[in-house]
Amino acid sequence: MKLRALGCSGGVGAGLRTTSLMVDEDILIDAGSGLGELYLEEMSRIRHIFLTHSHLDHVGFIPLLIDSVFERLHDPITVYAQAETIKALKDHIFNWVIWPDFSKLPSEDASVLRFEEMPPGTSVEIKGRIIESIGVNHTVPAVGYRVAQGAAAFAFTGDTTTNDTFWAALNSHGKLDLLIVECAFTNRQYKLAQVSHHYCPALLSQDLAKLKMQPEVYLTHLKPGEELVILSEARAAIQHVSLKTLVGGEIFQL
Repeated sequence: MKLRALGCSGGVGAGLRTTSLMVDEDILIDAGSGLGELYLEEMSRIRHIFLTHSHLDHVGFIPLLIDSVFERLHDPITVYAQAETIKALKDHIFNWVIWPDFSKLPSEDASVLRFEEMPPGTSVEIKGRIIESIGVNHTVPAVGYRVAQGAAAFAFTGDTTTNDTFWAALNSHGKLDLLIVECAFTNRQYKLAQVSHHYCPALLSQDLAKLKMQPEVYLTHLKPGEELVILSEARAAIQHVSLKTLVGGEIFQL
């Protein structure tokens, strides 16, 4: 199983792309601006998109993806998400005002886009890869994911702050090779992290202590310009694991 970080920043700027992770050649977890790193031929192979939540930096490139590869799609792309996330996409993006409703194009019977509800606590298996949806704590309904194939597994928190559900779900399994965890703010922005339901190093350190295994840990969704401060504060607060920041373009072979 190959994992490629297409985008992982908490904002945009030169060299910065928002959240999108690619599993092998056919699965995306979130579809932020990192999706734009792919060539057309690579985009045309995507068949499954698993969304963590409805915020723009995680869903904004789905419309552009569908439009770009429309004539190459002989099979539809399926978007898996919570019911609330799907409703947000239908109401606010694929509504014929912001963007065409590709779930009805070229026809309702043969559309290039389909939606499938995936509540927290459920799993989907695609060609031997098991994608498990895990409820987390954000300002809108949100999930993280654990993805496993054989003995290999990685997990991604999506956007969240202090919670028990994600860590309990990971602990219920016997192994985790890689953890990608958000840490959007510095400790100076502690109150903002709480209000916006994101982690800062102080909050993250409390939750990482709940994890009963020691995978490789990469921080993601760091706010532009604050990356070095966040990493420094996180390393000071979390000393039982080796922390790195995800910078985009990395490939992990699991």
